[in-house]
Amino acid sequence: MHLFDEGHFWGMHLIWWIIWIIFIVWIFGSPYKIPGQRSKRETPLDILKKRYANGDITKEEFEEKRKTLGVMDNK
Repeated sequence: MHLFDEGHFWGMHLIWWIIWIIFIVWIFGSPYKIPGQRSKRETPLDILKKRYANGDITKEEFEEKRKTLGVMDNK
C-alpha cells in the first residue's frame, strides 16, 4: 500500500497548506494590537505637540514648555 493511492495523501496535505497560509496571513495582517506587544513610548515632546495640535495650549505655552524641556529648534 502506497501513501499516494487515490490521492488521499495529497488532498490532506493541500488542506494543511491552506490552513497554515490562512493562519499566517491572519497573524501578520491583523490590524489589532497583539497583547504583550511592545509599543513605542511617547516622549514628553510628543505629548506636548499633541496638546498643542488639539488646542489645549497656546503657541506661547508650547514654546515655553518646549524650552523648559530643553528642546532646540530643528530649523
